[in-house]
Amino acid sequence: MELTEIQAIDTMCRPYYCKPELASSFFEHYEFKIMAKTTFAGVMRRLGLKEGEEWKVLAGLGKPSVKEMVAEMDEIGVEFVFIDQMVMWSRRESGLLSHIPIETIAGIIEESGGRVIGGAGYNPFRIKESLEEVERAIKDYGFKYVWAHPITWDLPPNDKKMYPLYAKCLELGIPVCYQSGHSAEPLPSEPGHPMYADEVALDFPELTLVLTHTGWPWVDEWLSMLWRHPNVYGNIGAYYPRDLDPAQVRFMDGRGRNKVLWATNGFGLTRCKKEFLELSISDETKKKVLRENAIKVFNL
Repeated sequence: MELTEIQAIDTMCRPYYCKPELASSFFEHYEFKIMAKTTFAGVMRRLGLKEGEEWKVLAGLGKPSVKEMVAEMDEIGVEFVFIDQMVMWSRRESGLLSHIPIETIAGIIEESGGRVIGGAGYNPFRIKESLEEVERAIKDYGFKYVWAHPITWDLPPNDKKMYPLYAKCLELGIPVCYQSGHSAEPLPSEPGHPMYADEVALDFPELTLVLTHTGWPWVDEWLSMLWRHPNVYGNIGAYYPRDLDPAQVRFMDGRGRNKVLWATNGFGLTRCKKEFLELSISDETKKKVLRENAIKVFNL
């Protein structure tokens, strides 16, 4: 299959992919500094980066500008990329680790000519203010989803502080995406168990949930939730396609063909699309995962 044959949709990219300067503020915080020494240690060595240059690990994965990102999208056949506010909390510092303003995301959308789809964030420690921001993002700026990060707040997805978000998104008719799987940063991984989606899906059966980050290392739980609940989906962002668990690839190419979404987590549009197309899966699956499922889930 040719690289541009399917106009793909990246359902989880990152703002620093096209605005590399945004990455620098993340690495001012403890969690990202440690992640540079663990998760990204090999990349740091390979690039010859020194202390204080950790942000270049993420900045180097993307493009210097929105214009150049759009050019890459045109070259390899990507119609849309999803970019959210990345609202996260520092456990060590008891303060916000990241919170990209709505207006910054809206500016990226405008600069891209509508090729970027915006996502809001959620702060369960400021529920009223956060829900007001979500509603403003959807109604005033046309954002189409929320990406939440329960791990960063040390809250399982079925915690009572998360439920106001689900109710609001059900009211607004938008999906809730959240990270499932372990934490790459030094944050508690327990809330990342995909099985926590079970209770949420039972309490909000009409709400669309997208479990991001593959659920690894609890891949079987992730597969179970996608298979069991009609409105629970998953994306494969944060891992390169060649590194996906074989059980995930089999599921995606079989009974889970309609439940899995392509995503890059900002790890490189070109590499992630090429590696996905190289997987030993059917062309029908490639069309579903790269594009068709996203159109259905996000009502594009």
